[in-house]
Amino acid sequence: MPRIRAATIEEHHEMVWADLTEAVRQLLLERDYDSINMGHIAARAGLARNTLYNYARDKRALVLALAHRASLPLAGQVAEIAARSSDPAADRLREVVETILAASTQHALRLMFLPNSSPLVAELPDGPENPFSVLVAEVVNIVEAGVAAGEFRPVEDVRLTVELLSGAMRAGIDRITRDPDAFAATVRAAQEVVLAAVTRTGD
Repeated sequence: MPRIRAATIEEHHEMVWADLTEAVRQLLLERDYDSINMGHIAARAGLARNTLYNYARDKRALVLALAHRASLPLAGQVAEIAARSSDPAADRLREVVETILAASTQHALRLMFLPNSSPLVAELPDGPENPFSVLVAEVVNIVEAGVAAGEFRPVEDVRLTVELLSGAMRAGIDRITRDPDAFAATVRAAQEVVLAAVTRTGD
């Protein structure tokens, strides 16, 4: 039986998940995602391979579990901001942009934006099962509320607009990953881009 490294089983599992996140991060900095296998991950995390299979049956399941774990706190924060219906939609959108970019500095979320991570991102399912789909849905809700209130211009396809804006967010995350000192300037630039896409001309 594996040795428990913490006071409780729950704390032990949290430590192992943190080790797995760091192991995948290090491996992605060294090699392509497709060349990484469960043996590499177990060795880098300091686990027996059989122990790793207690956490995930294969690499895809492990990636999905890591993505879900990384996205849950962020999804909660974004949902809380979106729910403040008495606040102007523009203020909520600015705060969501900053919240997402701040979260991207955490190890678990940074896995999705490392240079060799494109195949890893492709492993995530489309639709509601994608752990990041809730972020898109909450931003859609904010934009739709802003349009309904006359705060934003009419947007023909809100979801498509938000999905396109996610590309700007990814570029911001890439910038912050390469240059952490650019965080504040990147947040301001991303907020300007996002608001310009939905704000009425002249506002």
